[in-house]
Formats: sequence, structure tokens, C-alpha cells
Amino acid sequence: MLKIRLARAGKKDSPFYRVVLTEHTAAPQHGYKKVLWFYNPFTKEFSLKDLETVKKYVGHWAQMSSRVAKLVKSNNIDL
Repeated sequence: MLKIRLARAGKKDSPFYRVVLTEHTAAPQHGYKKVLWFYNPFTKEFSLKDLETVKKYVGHWAQMSSRVAKLVKSNNIDL
């Protein structure tokens, strides 16, 4: 089963996150299939790369983690 979840990146005290598509058994930082969008928690910037691709993954195969679902809902993104 595919999951859409956060993968942390950045320096020690200045993180940013990639929202990645990965297999549910794989570690989020390694072995992800595709980077879908980026999230910066300091500026609350949420940059989508391709919304249609994300809709396709969510509609057919992938399940979002609870944190990603909250981010999508708070940014009013319709999936």
C-alpha cells in the first residue's frame, strides 16, 4: 500500500518537509518514489508541484497520513 507522508529535511534547527509518496513499510527519509510537494513550517509555505498527479494517487492507490491530511485541510486544497 502506498502512503503520502512527511519526510524531514534541512538543518538541525531549521527543518523543512517534503511530502513524499512511499511504500508504507519503507522509511520516510529513504526509498520514496516521488516528491509531491514541500512544506516549510516556519513560513507556513505549502508549495504543490502538480495537483493533478496528487489527485490521481489519492484517488486510486495512496492513503494520506494524518499529519498530511491536516495540512491539506488547513490549506484548503481540494483532493
